[in-house]
Amino acid sequence: MLLSLLSILLLFFGVTLGLAWPLTARLAHDPAEKLLATVLLSLLGIWLLAWSVYVFAAPPALLWLLPGVAAFGLLHRRHAFVTTLRDPDARALLTAQILVSAMLVAGLFFIVSYSGGGWASDWFEHWERAEFFLNRGPLDYKFIGRYPLPARPPLANVVTGALLALSRLDFAHYQVFTALFSSLAFLPMGLLARRFGGGAPAIALLAVLVLVNPLFVQNATFPWTKLPAAFFVLSALYFFLRAHDAVPPRAAATLFAASLAGGLLTHYSAGPYAVVLTTVWLVLGWPHRRAQNWRRMTFDAAITGGLLLSTWFVWSLAHYGAKGTFLTNTSVAPSDAYHGGPLLKIALNFCDTLIPHFLRPLDPALIAQSSSWGATRDWFFQCYQLNLPLAFGSIAWCVIARELWRTARAAHRATRTIWIASLTAIVLLSVAVQGERDEWGLTHICLQSLVLLGLAFLAARWSALGRGWRWALMVGGAVDFTFGIALQFAAQNRVLDHPLPGEFTAYNSSALMNLAGKIQHRVAFLADQSIAPAPLMIALAGMIFLLALARARTARSALHNSPSAPPSE
Repeated sequence: MLLSLLSILLLFFGVTLGLAWPLTARLAHDPAEKLLATVLLSLLGIWLLAWSVYVFAAPPALLWLLPGVAAFGLLHRRHAFVTTLRDPDARALLTAQILVSAMLVAGLFFIVSYSGGGWASDWFEHWERAEFFLNRGPLDYKFIGRYPLPARPPLANVVTGALLALSRLDFAHYQVFTALFSSLAFLPMGLLARRFGGGAPAIALLAVLVLVNPLFVQNATFPWTKLPAAFFVLSALYFFLRAHDAVPPRAAATLFAASLAGGLLTHYSAGPYAVVLTTVWLVLGWPHRRAQNWRRMTFDAAITGGLLLSTWFVWSLAHYGAKGTFLTNTSVAPSDAYHGGPLLKIALNFCDTLIPHFLRPLDPALIAQSSSWGATRDWFFQCYQLNLPLAFGSIAWCVIARELWRTARAAHRATRTIWIASLTAIVLLSVAVQGERDEWGLTHICLQSLVLLGLAFLAARWSALGRGWRWALMVGGAVDFTFGIALQFAAQNRVLDHPLPGEFTAYNSSALMNLAGKIQHRVAFLADQSIAPAPLMIALAGMIFLLALARARTARSALHNSPSAPPSE
């Protein structure tokens, strides 16, 4: 299993770093930005080739072009790649990314059945979708017996399927590739933290913040497509900001549009961000609408985004029509209509997303169970996944709100107005697009990118915090890790402790549904194939985390010893 895992890591990072490297090595961006750009364009390159193989029924052997071209690209431009890795920021970013990815993959060894709140069946649906594109399933197929193909955009499933075709088509490999894809959301987070003023030390600190954040870890180890979409959304935001610098790189606008299109092709939760960022682009550019440079950038962005989106939507419209393409997603086709009307539904969903479940009355049937530790896990799970403030962390949300207030007061009035309006619009749209009434909250659907953006901002502001706030964040991180991550993995690992089916009734109905699906479809998880004892895997995960923590402490010490370090309060 170890050799297989190493080959997966080599394949994934070799292709995502190397496929587009000959192109991105020539861009007028700094080395750390080139790493993000090459991963972004490589993922889109995998999509374009694998999707073409599917659409045109080409030989699957063509997928072997991916590692071949990637290897050639890295060898051909190896001096540029080595030069890039010598840059302190690029090296810090790539090292932190590897640590985050390794920690998430290590967590997969503890999961023998998925559980947590009401999460059920989605893991198998996306596994079905990855298999569908490889095996060329019938177009009228209903995933998990319910959803047609256009109900979900296909990029992540097609990309993951292509990587499975180059390794091994089983669920354990699918788990690893999906976790690795999800972990890439850290890359744009790191660059955003640096841009917000934290420099390279903020990147190292951010790795620790995401590894103790339950929303990030839980989503990255549950094989669906929300965090891959967050990678594209946050990449779009980063290149959006670069395109609005005083001297923007020429490719920034194109990379911005490519990122937005990639997000929409991965998960429709990218929709609110696409609407808001496109609107802000036009608002900020309106005074420059007659300038040739702005018009060229806008034209390049529109063409790039339109061409990428057409690869999926033109095909879907041709096979499923407008109704099948646009009206089968749950955001626009809810399973039931709310009797109070859409505006009341949105208002109630908005309040329930902001107010934790333990501060208001609601029906607890969703997580009802006889297991006391299972109930405790679900109580915290619902806090971290569904409530917007607590999704940042039990203490982190307070600090982020405080630092946002301080930053907003110091900002120019026009800048402050635009970004407050943008963040507000993202939250409102993210809640409004959900088709169903959900009394528990909706943070985990469209607001994950916003939560990750907040963590990047927190990492950048760490050096400006007083000692008391830092200690509070460390205590809060320990609480979040214990009850939101350690307890979560313990629940997912110990659900099969008892051999008798009757014992499974101790857990909630969603956990039972996931377990029944695993047994019914005879799915073997990575944990089922591993022979490594649990204590060894715990020690390995602990070593990875301690290494990330040591890098963060070293980077923070270097920052405080620097003459340019901002003073603590």
